[in-house]
Amino acid sequence: MSNGSRRSKRLVTAETAPHRALAPDAPVPVPPAIIVHSLPHALAALRTAAETRRAIILATAPNAARYAGPGWFGALVATARAAVSTAEFTAAIDCGEDAGAALGALRAGIEMTLFTGHKDVAVRLSEIAARHGLALRTSRLSVALDLGSEFFADESRLRQRCAEFLASAAGIC
Repeated sequence: MSNGSRRSKRLVTAETAPHRALAPDAPVPVPPAIIVHSLPHALAALRTAAETRRAIILATAPNAARYAGPGWFGALVATARAAVSTAEFTAAIDCGEDAGAALGALRAGIEMTLFTGHKDVAVRLSEIAARHGLALRTSRLSVALDLGSEFFADESRLRQRCAEFLASAAGIC
């Protein structure tokens, strides 16, 4: 369970806590998510979050665990966390319906795993996540900015997009 996770900056809400992942009692606000596709995306998102003092979820694109893998995302998160140590965020990797990818994400110590597969498999994965102090979420994040369309944008453009998104998401969390 390495990959640079630092538990002191990990967000735990009623929605993301492992024991609540499958059956939350009531809706609980979740920090806004920014979907990143590269290290420059992650750095821009975290710098903006730190500057605005907003907690965020730093997430992958849907099914990214299948094609990029938890190793890539774990390294990206560790590098970004070291560069922007003041940012408060939770790293979330989307595994879609792939239970093998979800197990890999849990093994890699990614703070939050998104798994949309069969409920019986999700229950088992949730138990595994809980044993390791990780979170499993069974639905995709509903409030998200996807920076995919800004893949080649410079940092100022990425930060502008993140700031606009966080300002518009102010009432959500």
